[in-house]
Amino acid sequence: MKKLGFALLMSIMVLALAACSAGGGGGAAGEGKFVGIAMPTKSSERWVADGNNMVQEFKALGYRTDLQYAEDVVETQVSQIENMITKGVDVLVIASIDGESLTNVLKKAASAGIPVISYDRLIRNSEHVSYYATFDNFKVGVLQASYIEDKLGLKDGAGPFHIELFAGSPDDNNAYFFFNGAMSVLQPYIDSGKLVVKSGQTAFDQAATLRWDGAEAQKRMDNLLSAHYTTERVDAVLSPYDGISIGILASLKGVGYGSDSKPLPIITGQDAELASVKSIIAGEQTQTVFKDTRELAKKAVEMADAVLKGEEAEVNDTKTYDNGVKVVPSYLLEPVSVDISNYKSVLIGSGYYSEKDLASQ
Repeated sequence: MKKLGFALLMSIMVLALAACSAGGGGGAAGEGKFVGIAMPTKSSERWVADGNNMVQEFKALGYRTDLQYAEDVVETQVSQIENMITKGVDVLVIASIDGESLTNVLKKAASAGIPVISYDRLIRNSEHVSYYATFDNFKVGVLQASYIEDKLGLKDGAGPFHIELFAGSPDDNNAYFFFNGAMSVLQPYIDSGKLVVKSGQTAFDQAATLRWDGAEAQKRMDNLLSAHYTTERVDAVLSPYDGISIGILASLKGVGYGSDSKPLPIITGQDAELASVKSIIAGEQTQTVFKDTRELAKKAVEMADAVLKGEEAEVNDTKTYDNGVKVVPSYLLEPVSVDISNYKSVLIGSGYYSEKDLASQ
């Protein structure tokens, strides 16, 4: 009987220890609650990093997670969110493919009592969005355009220079903020003639790149070069995203840019993706905007944790992000401009990349 009692006691202790360590060793904060994370695509490395970072942060707090990628298919994302609702998630964190396509599925989430955190891309046309975690997206565009302004010496009266403009996907609310931020800097120089857009394509709709597709950007750049730059050179290209920048570079190199006699123009970017940082080091892409997705993931997790505890999440913007139905309380993180001069201190110094990551292969 003593042996049996000791064995039973040991079994109870093992079960108790197992219960304490469930959910990734995160303690009692998450209480085993369930988080649905809907990401747009794995084709961009930043979304893979975002998803993985959030999973780690949620697990550290004791939450279970369901992370899904929809590969830029709106219907797939809607279906994935519906499945998460059916599975009984306690909160949804959503980086939408099309910010205007989720109205109906969010009604289902609301009916099930599931709060929603909009992640990096604002979900529009729904009252059922509790908070929005993102970067200062207008400032992203300002950083890109200010870099062009500085490198061309526009403030000092240099010019005229030829520039072409690219914008992001029209179904992503952020794309308008990026473009408007950039144009707040560039438009005065266009108006004065110091910057010349030979194509005449200066409106967002003309510059937009559906789904942020680099191949589409390459096709458009091919057309711009053949139509407007057979005898003139392009001095700068405003690109809102690294994947688009890679497509633009491919087009430019295809017609001889990148040689001593025909140097590449200034080309901006965003997200500090590995291929583009290597391109910057190689002297091709000129600049990118670094958005530390580790910090964004932490902020989204903090928001979700607060909501599930019945608390108010920390925000620093309650005016900017009107989704068409409500102004969504938001937290904006700071983006950082990166080029050949500071990539080591910003990207390697922060631990985002290692020297080995950025070594040429």
